[in-house]
Amino acid sequence: MSYAFTLPSPEAALPSLAPHEIVPLLIGATVGEVERELVLQTLARCDGNRTRAARVLGLSVRTLRNKIREYSADGIEVPCCEHAADGRSDRQIDRKTAPARQ
Repeated sequence: MSYAFTLPSPEAALPSLAPHEIVPLLIGATVGEVERELVLQTLARCDGNRTRAARVLGLSVRTLRNKIREYSADGIEVPCCEHAADGRSDRQIDRKTAPARQ
């Protein structure tokens, strides 16, 4: 059984909702659907940077990459980095933009 379900956009969500206020919004969605939306929206908020999104989600970059591949194979549009076209990886970008260590 599959339910057509779309989580509200982050802009539409009220700030600082408590868990007991969020859960009713998720009723009717599968765990996989909720996870997918969380991953996709986190990627979008991180401007497609997989390294940052993985850190925010508490996943390894490899696990996030595998989820992205799965979503792409299912025909789901996945936010990607602006620099993806120039061949640089998230790690290369993070190193370049990270503050120098003292």
